[in-house]
Amino acid sequence: MRLAENSVVISDGGLATEFEARGHDLWDPLWSARLLVDAPWEVAAVHAAYFRAGANIATTVSYQASFEGLAARGVSRDDAVLLLRRSVELASQARDRVNAGDLWIAASVGPYGAALADGSEYRGRYGLSVAELARWHRPRLEVLADAGADVLALETIPDSDEAEALVNVVHQLGVPAWLSYTIDGTRTRAGQPLADAFTVAAGVPEIVAVGINCCAPDDVLSAIALADIGKPVIVYPNSGERWDGRRRIWVGPRRFCGQLAAQWVAAGARIVGGCCRVRPADIAEVRRACNPCEKSVADSQ
Repeated sequence: MRLAENSVVISDGGLATEFEARGHDLWDPLWSARLLVDAPWEVAAVHAAYFRAGANIATTVSYQASFEGLAARGVSRDDAVLLLRRSVELASQARDRVNAGDLWIAASVGPYGAALADGSEYRGRYGLSVAELARWHRPRLEVLADAGADVLALETIPDSDEAEALVNVVHQLGVPAWLSYTIDGTRTRAGQPLADAFTVAAGVPEIVAVGINCCAPDDVLSAIALADIGKPVIVYPNSGERWDGRRRIWVGPRRFCGQLAAQWVAAGARIVGGCCRVRPADIAEVRRACNPCEKSVADSQ
């Protein structure tokens, strides 16, 4: 995955949001990864929808797919490898179906806390050392690195210790990846200053971009300024709504829009997209706002 000078690349939005809109119940420890088993055709369809809306990047449904989580569902280790590879294959099928210009596949690597399915991905500080986190992440990274994705998406990382572990493994494997923290204001969710957290990727050639995701849109501009380590900046926040876990509903106003995305680009972001509750129509709006002279696949049909 190479970025042309001064180009703006559009990432996709929330996969789980679209799966739920299509009638799938994701109240499961595997979250959206359950569809790798239950409805793989829907995974390819949603990737294609984002491509048609104007996304250049499809992020695979492997975020919450871990060997441990799949084993709890009775999936053997060999079959888990096949499912991780399937996540990349489904995104590739969607790319082939759309067949429109420079389109890339990012293999999603969620944090250790995502596999726990207890909300700790938004807290970090799991009580594991950097070396222990690296040992846990490495097998899945090895599979996804070999599956044919263009880049690994080390995303929704709440803690600079976990980021260090992931960056170390990626460097050892020699594969391209981006590093994206989930944040609260100007700090990681674990409370570390964001400017310091980004330095774990400085000087590591395999890390091709750094940034933030799964956060409030209002936190993006300050994060772009803090991500100044000589690498392209990627930002893909949530819609602005907040998840009420007790009532199991989203509450509050939406803030995500194309105008904000254009501001992020003006501030220095090179890759922009959305996370939770950001849908294909939102990505189409981002495409129009950030690349007004380009058309999405849907616009050209």
